[in-house]
This record gives sequence, structure tokens and C-alpha cells, in this order.
Amino acid sequence: MKLRIPFLPQPPLVNVIRLNGAIGMGARSLSDAALAPLVERAFTRGKPAAVALLVNSPGGSPVQSSLIAARIRRLADDKRVPVHAFVEDMAASGGYWLACAGDQIWVDPSSLVGSIGVIFASFGFSEIMARQGIERRVVTAGRSKSFADPFLPQKPEDIDRLKAIQTPIHEAFIAHVKARRGSRLKDADIFNADIWTGQQAVDLGLADGIGHVVPKMKTLFGDKVRFAVHGPKKGLLSRFGLNLAEETLAVVEERALWAQYGL
Repeated sequence: MKLRIPFLPQPPLVNVIRLNGAIGMGARSLSDAALAPLVERAFTRGKPAAVALLVNSPGGSPVQSSLIAARIRRLADDKRVPVHAFVEDMAASGGYWLACAGDQIWVDPSSLVGSIGVIFASFGFSEIMARQGIERRVVTAGRSKSFADPFLPQKPEDIDRLKAIQTPIHEAFIAHVKARRGSRLKDADIFNADIWTGQQAVDLGLADGIGHVVPKMKTLFGDKVRFAVHGPKKGLLSRFGLNLAEETLAVVEERALWAQYGL
């Protein structure tokens, strides 16, 4: 049994938050509501010397990305705790939004980083319906209620409306990256949804260096640094497999996001 003597200095503590998966309100997704308790614990439990974010996400909801990142920054500033983000396979789109909550961003040489953009994707079935002799009948109160209907031909005005929605979201994303990365950004042409590998991201100022959580934290806080990992817990229904349909749909949606980047 290990004896703890009170009042003796303890080795520095790094609380680790795992941010793994798509971002949104689905059963398996990262959301502000689901992450709030563990983010709060990470900044308050044990007087941490730092908080480390392990980010592995293809993105998702811009609103949830913003809410999660803002919560991390509020607590970091309030508690005066430095935040280090470590990108694993990917921090793309909303995943990079989360990584920017870190004061410093560390990547693996093979990490995929960036995709600072906004996407709307759907399918169109109007030609298939026409070949099958199926007529689409839509009655609306308000001309925009049939907006971007996949069963009707795409309209130029719908594209214009989508662009009008996407532009301010993209601008908010850009503003967040500029505010967090500041003068470290080396190239103005990085906001076109391109994606880069780890060292390329470092060269562009999107990340600060190559590094993994344990050796980097030991370098910064000493070999005796302690780690405590905080991650979302499965709900009771998930543990017993009682929401299988919802879980299956969430998996399909998440896989589609990862597949954009060949993963």
C-alpha cells in the first residue's frame, strides 16, 4: 500500500480530455451538453498544472464546436490553467476548431489538420422520379419551406441561399482561428478548406510542433508528472444495447464524415 503524507508537494498533474469522434447532438457525438461535466472536472479536480486535449475528430456541427471550445477557453482563463491540444489521426473542420481551444497545438507527422470551411451535402432524386413517372407535390405556406428539396431540381436561388448561410459560419470559423493562432499563422491562403499533414500544419502556423502527450508533458512538467484521463461515459441504454437503431445511424453518419478524408 502506497502511503501518502499530507502537506508534501505532489508531482504536477495533467488532466486529459479525450475528444474523439464527430461533433453534434447524436448519441455518439461530441456535444457541449455531454462534455460539460468532464470539462469542468478537468479544470477543477486536483489543481492541474495543465489540461491536455486529445483531439481526433473529422468535424461536424459548427455550433457545438464553438460551444465546446468556448467552454474550454472560459475555464482555462478563469482557472489560469494552460491548455495543450494533441492531434491524433485528425483535427479537421470542427475538429480543428476544438484544437484551437489549446494555447499550443501538437501534432503527429501523419496527422491530418485543417479543412477550415463549411459544407452542405445532399442527394438529388428528381431525374429518377421523372423516369419512374413519380410526381412530387409540395404545398407550402412560405416560399422557403421547400428549400433545397432533394426530390426537386436544384434551383439557383437555393444555391444562393445556402451560400448566404455558409458564409457567416465560415467567417466565424476564420475569426476563431485568427484569434487563437494570431501571428503564428504564416500564410493568408489557409482558409479554403485545404487539409495538411502534421509537419505542413506546423510550417503554416496551424500547429506549434510535433509531439505526443506523454513525452511532451514530461518535457514541460518533469518525468514525475501525473495524468488523469477524463472521457464521456456511455449511457445506461448504450451499455445494454437497448438503443441499437440510434447507435447504428450515428455510426453511419460518423463514418461518412471520416470517409471524406480517406479514413
